[in-house]
Amino acid sequence: MSCRICGRRAKSEFCKRHEEAYKSILEGYREWREAMSISWREYLEEIAKNPYSGKWVKDVASYLLAKSAAEEKR
Repeated sequence: MSCRICGRRAKSEFCKRHEEAYKSILEGYREWREAMSISWREYLEEIAKNPYSGKWVKDVASYLLAKSAAEEKR
């Protein structure tokens, strides 16, 4: 199996680095959601445009946004 984002070997949907970034995004969203009223999509958009977000996190956020947009078109 390969990572849906970068094509590296993976045991699940993402490689190790993108999986860690995904987990970080999930943990961060829990904190943001408790602190303010923000949707999952808004949170991902904020991450994607934040200059302080790391490359791996931005990759995952962009992938999840694109995946969500594709699912909405169905």
